[in-house]
This record gives sequence, structure tokens and C-alpha cells, in this order.
Amino acid sequence: MKKSIMEQKTLVVYFSATGTTEPLAEYAAEILEADIYEIIPKVPYTETDLAYYTNGRADQEQNDPSARPAIAGKVENMEEYDTIILGYPIWHGQAPRIISTFLESYDFSEKTIIPFCTSHSSGIGSSADNLHELCPDSVNWMEGKRFEAGTMKETMENWLENVRVK
Repeated sequence: MKKSIMEQKTLVVYFSATGTTEPLAEYAAEILEADIYEIIPKVPYTETDLAYYTNGRADQEQNDPSARPAIAGKVENMEEYDTIILGYPIWHGQAPRIISTFLESYDFSEKTIIPFCTSHSSGIGSSADNLHELCPDSVNWMEGKRFEAGTMKETMENWLENVRVK
């Protein structure tokens, strides 16, 4: 029988370089009464780093599949969570490489990961699927969803109410 996500011990994890993903993560944590964790880069991204197609830092990282930007801090009690809601922006059609750093930093065996992304134009596409290989096969990856900037809390609530964990 599938359980509502509301019945799981959940952690909402997000990366939001420009502040677009953050409110959606906050909505999810509030709706689910879940804990929240922000992925903060050890070296913060500047506006210049994030300028698309300028060969800035973000472009260089996205063009290098082995790039793993360092994260400041860590989740102290990851073993306590059954479900991870993972939010990130789309950078060049994919999750930022710092998401790879995060996924390779913990053992997600037997956990459920539910991705969501924010983008002005790109869909979630293969961004979530490409993250699967960074985790053990025992991870239960649920289908993700793309949200636009400025998405209302009710939209996030409707999505989360319909997510059922195996």
C-alpha cells in the first residue's frame, strides 16, 4: 500500500543560488511539517559566477561532470529521515553539480527521494534521472516536478498531496 508523504519522516533539502527555489522548499517544509536544510556552497556563487554562457564558474562546473563544489555544513542526522524532498534550479538543463556533491555525501539506501526543480523555461527533463546513478540502487526515486518562479504555496500543496510513497 502506498503511504502519503505526510506519514513519512521527511527532510526538505534545497539549493537556491538566486532565491527562486527557496520559497518552494519553505512551502514544502511547512506543508509537510518537515525539517528543512539549505545546501550552502562553501564558496558562495557571485552574480558573475552565475552569468550564463560567459564561461563563469557555474558554466565551467556544468560542463565538467566530475565537478563537485564543496558544501558548507552538513545534515547531522540524515539516518532519521525516510524521505528527502530535493529542490534545485535547472542549470544548463541539469541539476547544479553541488546537488551531486550532496547526494554523494550521505547514504540514501532505502530512502525515498522526491526531486523538484525551478526553471524559467526548462522542464525537469533528465535532470532528476541523471542523479539516480549517484545513489545506491535501493533508493526509491519518485517522479519529480518542475515549478516556475513565483509558484504559489497552493500549487506545491496540491503536488505534495498527490505524492504517494511506495
